[in-house]
Amino acid sequence: MNLDLSNKTALVCGGSQGLGFAVANELALLNATIILLSRSEDKLKEAVKKLPANAQQQHSYISADTSKPAEVKEKLQQYLQQNSSIHILINNSGGPASGPALETKAEDFTSSFQSHLITAHTITQLVVPGMKQAGFGRIINILSTSIKEPINHLVISNSVRAAVANWAKTLANDLAQFGITVNNVLPGYTKTDRLKYLFGKQAESNQTTVDAIEQKQAEQIPAKRLGIPEEFGAVVAFLCSPAAGYVNGVNLPVDGGALHGL
Repeated sequence: MNLDLSNKTALVCGGSQGLGFAVANELALLNATIILLSRSEDKLKEAVKKLPANAQQQHSYISADTSKPAEVKEKLQQYLQQNSSIHILINNSGGPASGPALETKAEDFTSSFQSHLITAHTITQLVVPGMKQAGFGRIINILSTSIKEPINHLVISNSVRAAVANWAKTLANDLAQFGITVNNVLPGYTKTDRLKYLFGKQAESNQTTVDAIEQKQAEQIPAKRLGIPEEFGAVVAFLCSPAAGYVNGVNLPVDGGALHGL
């Protein structure tokens, strides 16, 4: 099975921590050169140092705020003017705030739409020409199982991520003929800082502990545990490999079997 990503460059959004870094790490292990993109330059510098470079890759980063598509566009254009094409794009942005649906401000939907869909579309427009030229491209959107089964108190995430999923499916149909695949990977409950934050809010609301919330949630998953970022990263890395060249336009849950539907 050909998993080798030598001479391939991957742009990983939200790559300085959490699921984004886990994906970047797995791609680097398959010999890809990594460009991390997120807001904090300090976190980016530390994250780049941690990435494996068994094939002598020169990893780098772009400091940009995905909630500001114009800023991301400008900085990525600068990178592409001075460097080679990007062959792998991981679209990934932090989850919106949680809360009851009717208490959510309308403008919060607009802000999240910018961070997720508009930024993903902007970046994709910039990197696809290079993918076409190379005859190889992988676009992976890190979304959520909520696009299949909406999660209570996450109305913004449920709505906006579903929009990204449909955008991606349309894109997959357009780009497959050029050797470019587009897929969505849907993390279930995975041990990240984002999940710790959500569990913390639940614990506070229910006057209990984060550990109790985690244990209760794990019991509802067929695997009887939460996922770990490395497992998720490995799935994404496979979809980016040459071996996955005929997998296109899918929504793939990585959730221990938690979703009730097919």
